[in-house]
Amino acid sequence: MERSDMINGLIFDKDGTLFDFRISWGRWAAGFLASVAQSPPHAARLGRAIGFDPATLTFAADSPVIAATAADIAAALAPHLPGQTVPALTAMIDETAGAAPMSEAVPLRPLLAALRARGLKLGVATNDSEVPARQHLAAHGITDCFDFIAGYDSGHGAKPGPGMCLAFAGSLGLNPARVAMIGDSRHDLEAGRAAGMRCVAVLTGVASHADLAPHADVVLPDIGALPAWLSGLDG
Repeated sequence: MERSDMINGLIFDKDGTLFDFRISWGRWAAGFLASVAQSPPHAARLGRAIGFDPATLTFAADSPVIAATAADIAAALAPHLPGQTVPALTAMIDETAGAAPMSEAVPLRPLLAALRARGLKLGVATNDSEVPARQHLAAHGITDCFDFIAGYDSGHGAKPGPGMCLAFAGSLGLNPARVAMIGDSRHDLEAGRAAGMRCVAVLTGVASHADLAPHADVVLPDIGALPAWLSGLDG
């Protein structure tokens, strides 16, 4: 079995991985839909278009909010909002998403500091847009913990494509085989696998263990379990 020092880079998804998905994005989705809807019943219809229930703040497993891009969410909403264009909705989503309060999946700064102390390079690859992603990281005082931050609009493509993962490895001179991709969705794991990386699933998103296990090398409860997993590779 490989030793933990064979892993020299970790690239994280953001929503559902660094931040608890249900708490963070349930609040945002309810507020955003209320702001663009004409009435509560209209907000409920908009919610169904993106697989979200405003009454319970829950997401369907195939909701585009989980793993797709702001443009994808806008495209799903636009047919139900006459007079709104996809580009205009995308801009509104990005603007409000950047201010959305995120709930840390675990205390992030001490964990990230501990991982950096191991000599690991750290990155973020999110299907969120880069600007709101950076706003979320800055709001929690962890931007400086990362060597690489990319969104779907950063020029490397969106997940499940491997572009962001490969850009992380390439920009830091890392062998993808010595990098682990950590995420809460199939898109994350498929992106990591396509890049030739190890794939670590976490359960702080919407997907279940059964959903993720076939696509991951390991399924952890949350990213707080990463240090023990890395140490276990020495075994």
